[in-house]
Amino acid sequence: MATRNLSKEDTFTSTAELRAKAKRAIADGPVTASFPADREVIIARLNLALATEWVCVMRYMRHYYTVNGPTSGPIKAHFLEHAQEEQAHADKLAERIVQLGGDPDLDPATLTKRSHAEYTTGETIEEMIRENLIAERIAVDSYRELVQFLGDRDPTTRALIESILAQEEEHADELRDLLP
Repeated sequence: MATRNLSKEDTFTSTAELRAKAKRAIADGPVTASFPADREVIIARLNLALATEWVCVMRYMRHYYTVNGPTSGPIKAHFLEHAQEEQAHADKLAERIVQLGGDPDLDPATLTKRSHAEYTTGETIEEMIRENLIAERIAVDSYRELVQFLGDRDPTTRALIESILAQEEEHADELRDLLP
């Protein structure tokens, strides 16, 4: 295997300097000096996503509990599965917010105001599916925007958002297939 010689343009921090930097701010955990200066903006955007996930969890759970009728069994199962997956998204977002030194904003008084998606009830199975599909499409767009915003400035958060985005796209696809 051939190795490449480093040129003057290849600038890497020396091992000694990496060690010294790590020791200087040990209490900052994963947030190092190389982290983007707009960390608070990233945390704020993650908190908007967190609010959206919680609203989606509550909407899916409401639909899970209230959907009825002879054909509602498979729909009910979809709603519960999606609620659980949205909850997992919320957990990951909250954990990342804390890793970045922020506080997850779970204030119930403002949750629906901060959410990109609306909390809607829907009276029929079709209305419930449509409302959830709308919310998933909103999530897809907002996560795509967040991926673009993050770019290369925070690859860890970007990878998390990309994994959530992929699952939101799956949800939208499944819900579209459930429409009459």
